[in-house]
Amino acid sequence: MSDDDFSENLPAANDVSDVVGVSKVGAAPLACPFEKRFPSQLARDDAFFMSLAYNQAIDAWREDEVPIGCVIELGGEVIASAHNSVEGAHDPTAHAEILAITQAAARIGDWRLENATLYVTKEPCPMCSGATLMSRVKRVCYAVPDPKMGCLGGATNLSELARVNHRVEITAGGVMEEECRELLQGFFKGKRTKE
Repeated sequence: MSDDDFSENLPAANDVSDVVGVSKVGAAPLACPFEKRFPSQLARDDAFFMSLAYNQAIDAWREDEVPIGCVIELGGEVIASAHNSVEGAHDPTAHAEILAITQAAARIGDWRLENATLYVTKEPCPMCSGATLMSRVKRVCYAVPDPKMGCLGGATNLSELARVNHRVEITAGGVMEEECRELLQGFFKGKRTKE
């Protein structure tokens, strides 16, 4: 698979429900062969917080959800963490970023997440990219770029639209990119093999 496209070779659009986490009745979730990471608490850097997002992605896989995880950091502390829950919640908006933003706002008692950094294992989609702008997140750090649907640098960059009233700092790829890409590719490969 290409370095820029974790979803290369996915089935045709009419077969997508079989690979994006939709469980067949009575079918057991695909076992996750990836192990969680246990980063040192001493260095609370991008790799530390992305490791926590990666762990959330593993939790998603174990629940038969597309393995995308997210954490939000403010002042060196995690104020929210979530993973995709679209299938289990029967909610197309239950993406990791949306759930984490909602948790973070509740935690600090303000919808403005100024000075917060959102870490996510895959570049945010249009909906989630918009939510980062609307919530005033200071920075987004994502592991795997998404050239097809990513809207913070992949397919487009909503933060660079001329008339937006907030811009986010972006760290695109590089932080655990390989590990997060392997997790996504493994999930989709397993779904295709399971068919």
